Amino acid sequence: LKPFSRTLWLTILGTVIYASILIFLIERPYNEALQDRSVISAGAMSTWYSMATIMACAPDFNVTTAAGRLLTIGLYILSLILLAAYTANLASDLTIQKSQTVVSGIDDIKNGKIPFSRIGILVGSSDEDYYLQEVSSGSRNFYSLTSITEVYDKLLSGAIDASIMDVGPSEYATTHIYCNLTLVGADFDASAFGIVYQKDWIYAKELDVNLLSLREQGVLDSLRTKWFEGGDCSQTVDSGTAMTVESLGGLFLTFGVISILSLLLFVWLKRSVIKDYFKSRRRRRSLVISPNTSKEEHAQVIVAE
Repeated sequence: LKPFSRTLWLTILGTVIYASILIFLIERPYNEALQDRSVISAGAMSTWYSMATIMACAPDFNVTTAAGRLLTIGLYILSLILLAAYTANLASDLTIQKSQTVVSGIDDIKNGKIPFSRIGILVGSSDEDYYLQEVSSGSRNFYSLTSITEVYDKLLSGAIDASIMDVGPSEYATTHIYCNLTLVGADFDASAFGIVYQKDWIYAKELDVNLLSLREQGVLDSLRTKWFEGGDCSQTVDSGTAMTVESLGGLFLTFGVISILSLLLFVWLKRSVIKDYFKSRRRRRSLVISPNTSKEEHAQVIVAE
């Protein structure tokens, strides 16, 4: 079960790391829980705070700054939507998985797990003989079908729930043509097929030798894989009902806006400190430049004399 796609999980992980960096930068100068720790320890505590908030757990410390509280509000919003989406999608996957397992093999059909009137049987085929002998004890209580094409059409339209067919044609059809259909259960009622040719045919021995050689070289297995297992339907990606980043893009965008606002609030509250820092830098540069300037003026005076 995959309620969230892989890209969505990676996006959540990146969001946790991003929020951890912001918590570290905003809270470390003022929060006692982060001040007396090394950079690695404080970073780990910030990561735990972000992860615990998203998972709706209680972290080991509380934020103390206004910017940290604003960022925490964004994490709470992210947590609320993610937990609700995960729970709803998980319940949906469980319901779908339970409803899809109607039959798992021929024994379920014999036990009447689905109504016999919704089992499609091709009239006049060996499948009909098997059904009458092994399933219904001679009762023709099945849904009568007249062609192979009608079997697939009735399955796709929902007129019938299942059908008993030869494994060869049905395996090819479900892997190359009808991608919405699938085979269930193990093979049953195995039968042998042979090649018919004239009696005392002069190429009979060569045919036997070549067929045996093809089997030993694995050519027959390769042909089976090519025509029955490597069809177009096997190349389709089954994404299921997993939620993607696109479906929750608005949520992450909202959190991004809140995180930017928290950074702006942090800078605004620290504006006096930032101004003093730049003033001290400018004063220090002027003190370094002024001696060189006086020397240049003194040299000019000497040349003028």
